[in-house]
Amino acid sequence: MGEGLGFYKEYISGMNAGLATVAVGHPFDTVKVKLQKHNTDVQGSLRYKNGLHCASRILQTEGVKGLYRGATSSFLGMAFESSLMFGIYSQAKLFLRGTLPDDRPRPEIIVPSAMFGGAIISFVLCPTELVKCRMQIQGTDSLVPNFRRYTSPLDCAVQTLKNEGATGIFRGGSATLLRECAGNAVFFTVYEYLRYHIHSRLEGSKLKDGYLVDMGIGVLTGGLGGIACWSAVLPFDVAKTIIQTSPDKATETNPLKVLRSIHKRAGVKGCYAGLGPTIVRAFPANAAAIVAWELSMKLLGIKRD
Repeated sequence: MGEGLGFYKEYISGMNAGLATVAVGHPFDTVKVKLQKHNTDVQGSLRYKNGLHCASRILQTEGVKGLYRGATSSFLGMAFESSLMFGIYSQAKLFLRGTLPDDRPRPEIIVPSAMFGGAIISFVLCPTELVKCRMQIQGTDSLVPNFRRYTSPLDCAVQTLKNEGATGIFRGGSATLLRECAGNAVFFTVYEYLRYHIHSRLEGSKLKDGYLVDMGIGVLTGGLGGIACWSAVLPFDVAKTIIQTSPDKATETNPLKVLRSIHKRAGVKGCYAGLGPTIVRAFPANAAAIVAWELSMKLLGIKRD
């Protein structure tokens, strides 16, 4: 589905996908992180009723800027992460396919390619998301004392390294690894199968090669792939948020033990804290990513069947 020559173009296309994802999805992500932090914190007095309540509180007290808190590290991280993810996925799929005809999606190729890409990018995502999450939980309703707040993403990274060392910046690595491996396997499987079946239905039609039709297919396949992905891995993301935003160095870092603890005090609902804004974000953010990726590849001359 991707040509072997000019493979760097797939990395450029992936970078554009990452930028599109943050531009569309970061406000929803901020709401998700705040819900995960406040609504599962054992000592927290503040509880948001739902995602809409959380978003309205942010807009009332901080304005639109509050919804994009931590976006700087997200733009940098997602541009690099998506470049790696889409590039590695495309190249791994090409390698595993070998001489097999590219006539249909093959789960034995898609799943390991996606999981391999997810494992690699988790090492990039972990530190950038730690900074992002710590910036996002600050604000008017923050549980973080004023003297422990960060002035910028760079200040957050520097203070984390100073106070917690190199291992501190990679706190939550296991949860990130689990989320990315499983999540990308689900995402690309749903995306590839939906794309294949929609294009099969359009075979022979005049609509098949139109830009608007391609965008429409990208919106649908990317959006539904995103919803499937986040529905499957949100508990790992909740655990990651708790691990990364805890001020206590001795906090449990095993995601399964963290989830067990959350389940004891908040039930299944606690393990899926932030589900509303996550699902609302998943469709447009992942749709934007796929449209940007496919459009970039088309403009760069990479043919996809």
